[in-house]
Amino acid sequence: MFSKYKYSFKELILFPPRPSSPSGLAQRLKGKTILITGASYGIGESLALQLAATGAHLILVARTIEKLEQVKYQVETLGGKATVFQADISNPEQVGALTDFLHTLPNGLDIVVSNAGKSIRRPIEESLDRLHDFTRTMSLNYTGPVQLLLSLIPMLKKNKGHIVNISSVSVLLAPAPYWAAYQASKAAFDQWFRSVLPELNASGVATTSFYLPLVRTRMIAPTQQYNTMPAMNPDHVAALICRYLYTRKKLFMPWWLIFGQLGSVLFRRSWENANTSLLKRKQA
Repeated sequence: MFSKYKYSFKELILFPPRPSSPSGLAQRLKGKTILITGASYGIGESLALQLAATGAHLILVARTIEKLEQVKYQVETLGGKATVFQADISNPEQVGALTDFLHTLPNGLDIVVSNAGKSIRRPIEESLDRLHDFTRTMSLNYTGPVQLLLSLIPMLKKNKGHIVNISSVSVLLAPAPYWAAYQASKAAFDQWFRSVLPELNASGVATTSFYLPLVRTRMIAPTQQYNTMPAMNPDHVAALICRYLYTRKKLFMPWWLIFGQLGSVLFRRSWENANTSLLKRKQA
């Protein structure tokens, strides 16, 4: 399966494959109910297709019902079972409707893959009269997932379930200019999740955090400079999530991220000064 990711040599070094066990995955997930948010495109879509043959019941959530129906059809074509639910995770009323539906499931819920997210890159000068840049991003990346999980945690405790948070390497690195809305929202949920993690683990709920680098999805398409930068393939990310669904390991991060974290601590002032100098040159 890895051969179809079409990585460059540099990407192969940065994002090496990891062995997987389809039989182990099917054994772990058969008969389970799995919620995937952001399931209509990118990582969520790929994950749904890779889970189709496991015998799990997939609950696919996103804003675009037509695309969700297409993903459902593909899952069923592969022999799987899927139910779609149209909802915007940034909308409290729609999240409430979703949780009401989930609480009607006969066997409850076993796994939540919190994948829905919003990315935005904008200079602060262009956001001075756009508070919604921050409130909308925070609603989708932080308060929406928190609202969802607050309702589902009792169900997951009962079923000794599993929560997978799809996060970003940026929350563990020094912040960058133009990304204030995105990085603040992702860091907020990451801190919330890491804070409740010991409580969840103590009650039998497994937790996994995925700190991902760039992933070649439509989310990064508006930023032209990313077109030539190394990025993971969403099929590869989905395969890794599958691996962690049966191993239930707590953490995924690229092997090189530790060096970035160390540099963020040791060279914070240098990083900030370098960004300031670069922005001054652009403004000159």
